[in-house]
Amino acid sequence: MRYRVDQLAARAGLSVDTVRFYQTKGLLDPPVRDGRVAWYSDNHLAVLRRIRRLKDNGFTLGSIKRLLEGDLDVADGALAAAVDQALPGHVTPSSQEVLTLDQLAESTGVSPSLIQALQREGLLEPMEGDGDPYYTRADADMISAGLRLLETGLPLSELLALARSHDKAMRAIAEQAVELFARFVRDPIRAGASSEHEAAERLVEAFRTMLPATSSLVASHFERMLLAVARKRMEDEGSPSELTAMREQGGRAEGGRWER
Repeated sequence: MRYRVDQLAARAGLSVDTVRFYQTKGLLDPPVRDGRVAWYSDNHLAVLRRIRRLKDNGFTLGSIKRLLEGDLDVADGALAAAVDQALPGHVTPSSQEVLTLDQLAESTGVSPSLIQALQREGLLEPMEGDGDPYYTRADADMISAGLRLLETGLPLSELLALARSHDKAMRAIAEQAVELFARFVRDPIRAGASSEHEAAERLVEAFRTMLPATSSLVASHFERMLLAVARKRMEDEGSPSELTAMREQGGRAEGGRWER
C-alpha cells in the first residue's frame, strides 16, 4: 500500500503535523517522492503505530528514537520507560494537565518572559510534545513555591543563584546515585537474569523500590541540615524569641526529637 501524508496520518490516528514532526526528529524515514507527491508505505504506518504504543507506555521521544535505532534492548528499554513515568508531573500531551506557556503564565501569575528566563537558566524544563513544548501541573506548583519565597522578601536574583547552586550540588549527588544503581543493581541483574524480559521486570521493580527510598532519604537529610544550620545561626545571632520559635519549629519537623 502507498499513502499520501494525510492518508497515513488518518490510518495512524495522528495529525499530519505530528507525522511531519516525527520525521524532522528522525523517528520516521523520509517518504518516496514521485514528482511532487510524497508516498509513504506500510512500514511507515507500522513505525507510527509503534511510536504511539511506546508513548502510551510512558516513553519519551528520545527513548523511542533509541529503541527504533536499536540502541536500547528490552531490559534497558523497560527501565527507560519506568524512569520516564517517574518524572514529576509525568503526563501525555493529550492529558488535561498539559499547559501551554501562556496557560502556565496565567495559572501562576508569572509573565511568559520570566518563565522563559527560568528555562534559559536550566531551572525549568518543558516537556516535549508533538511539535510544541508543554508544561505540567508540577511546573506550576514549582513556580508557585518560588513565588512564596519571593513574597517573604528574597530578591529574585538571589533566589535564582540559590537554585543554580542547588541544581549543581544535587546533580552531582544524582549522578553518583545512578552510578551506584548501575554498578550494584543493574549490572548484576543483567548478568544473572535468564532472559532480557526477566531482567527488564527485575530492573523496573528495583528502580521503583529504590527511587522513593532514595528520594525520601535525600529530602529528609536536606530538611534536617537546613534546620540545623538555621538553628545554629539563630543561636549565634538571634534574639531569645527567635531562638524559641526556631526550636519549636525544629521540634515539630523532627517529631519532637530535638532537645529544648
